[in-house]
Amino acid sequence: MNEFQIETAQNVGINQNVAHIGDRMLAYLLDSVIILSYTIAVFLLLGALNLNAATSWAIYLLVSLPAFLYYVLLETFWDGKTVGKFVMRTRVVKIDGSKPSFANYFVRWILRIVDVVITFGGLATLTILIKGNGQRLGDIAAGTTVISEKEKVTIEDTVMKDLPLNYVPTYSQVTLLTDKDIQTVNMLYKDAVYKGNYNIILNISTRLQKVMQVETKETPINFIATVIKDYNYYTQSM
Repeated sequence: MNEFQIETAQNVGINQNVAHIGDRMLAYLLDSVIILSYTIAVFLLLGALNLNAATSWAIYLLVSLPAFLYYVLLETFWDGKTVGKFVMRTRVVKIDGSKPSFANYFVRWILRIVDVVITFGGLATLTILIKGNGQRLGDIAAGTTVISEKEKVTIEDTVMKDLPLNYVPTYSQVTLLTDKDIQTVNMLYKDAVYKGNYNIILNISTRLQKVMQVETKETPINFIATVIKDYNYYTQSM
């Protein structure tokens, strides 16, 4: 799984996990099955109603709109997800990590005709592989990408972690925090980093500085990481 770093307006650097192309293909196939199933169901229903051709086509055009607008509607109202993306735990975000607007979703949806439908996904796949940051043609035009929300679990994901023997703590004020405090900070911090919620990271950093009564020149994401390591240092030394 590739990573790319975004720098938000609040100067918070966040590593985003680019959705694997295999996950995107599986999500696309699942969404396609849903759209096809809906379309077939509509045809069967209209056939069973035995309507005249003009009425049948008028009703079909109306009830087929959800299938036609499937991607743009779901991504707009479901935080960048479709059913396929939800299952594969992927999501559309702006390249700076923020939530896309309807205009962003609309542009990538319109260009789906070019890089997915007309070229049978070939152009989208080629563009994603060349760009390396999860962008197909529609994403480039819309300023978006697709990230994975699958967490990579390592020893670094735990609060208690081994520190280098020569580790030198930066903030002795971390002793003002309790075990419950640091566990909450660690949990919120990890979740915010994986989801790109930089406002939460900024709020955590601001709150920690207030509680610890310190000022820092570190970026919010680095400051929180240092606080967690410093807390480990002092608790392991006790």
